[in-house]
Amino acid sequence: MTHVSRTRLWWEIALVLALSVGRSAFFSVLSFLEAVTSPVSLGDQSTSLNPGAATVDPWQVVSQVFSNLFNLAPVALAIYFLWEPGRSALRRIGLDFRLFGRDAGAGILLVVIIGVPGLGLYALGRALGITVQVGAAPLDGGWTAVMLLALAALRAGLTEEVIFIGYLFDRLRRLGWSTWTIILSTAALRGMYHAYQGVGPIFGNIAMGVVFGWVYHRWGRVMPLVVAHVVIDLIAFIGYPLAASWWPGLF
Repeated sequence: MTHVSRTRLWWEIALVLALSVGRSAFFSVLSFLEAVTSPVSLGDQSTSLNPGAATVDPWQVVSQVFSNLFNLAPVALAIYFLWEPGRSALRRIGLDFRLFGRDAGAGILLVVIIGVPGLGLYALGRALGITVQVGAAPLDGGWTAVMLLALAALRAGLTEEVIFIGYLFDRLRRLGWSTWTIILSTAALRGMYHAYQGVGPIFGNIAMGVVFGWVYHRWGRVMPLVVAHVVIDLIAFIGYPLAASWWPGLF
């Protein structure tokens, strides 16, 4: 690869990140720094996931649907950059349905491996006062709230796994980075992306990034990671508020 092509590749990576997870990670870190310098302790602070999903106004629902769809544009852009003549980018990163049964099973296994310890880290962080309280959107809007939260989970799964894993692994390999340098770097970026939630989720998402990166290195498919991510988010976005409403004393 020539020096010019390497420079062009770095610019491409910078632009994709600036439009997607890199931009979000930057503001997430700023939010974390604001939280830790606040006179209020992290344990007494809170943040909300997908607050717009609680709306019952039909125009707001339409707006939320299209907002999620437009937020997938950076994913499409990353896939476009990965596309080569005669070679499908979707097949190259394993974002297809050829092995969906196996991918789905692997994804559920990853949910058990990552999801349960992740909940434990969140609970430990809350107990230690180093993690903010993360509140899910209420399901007052009925089926529209469930639809919006499911769409948000799909958008998050595609955005993070396609860009953090499929796109960056390909581009950083072309720049000559070693496998473990890529895994650790993308895992650190994933942790920064979730820094607004506090210390516990930072380390939890770094661990998730290491596991997902290693799995992708071994399997070469993004689809199991997308399945796992979407299921974890569905549990967080929909399962948690349902459980809280059914068993308020416990939550």
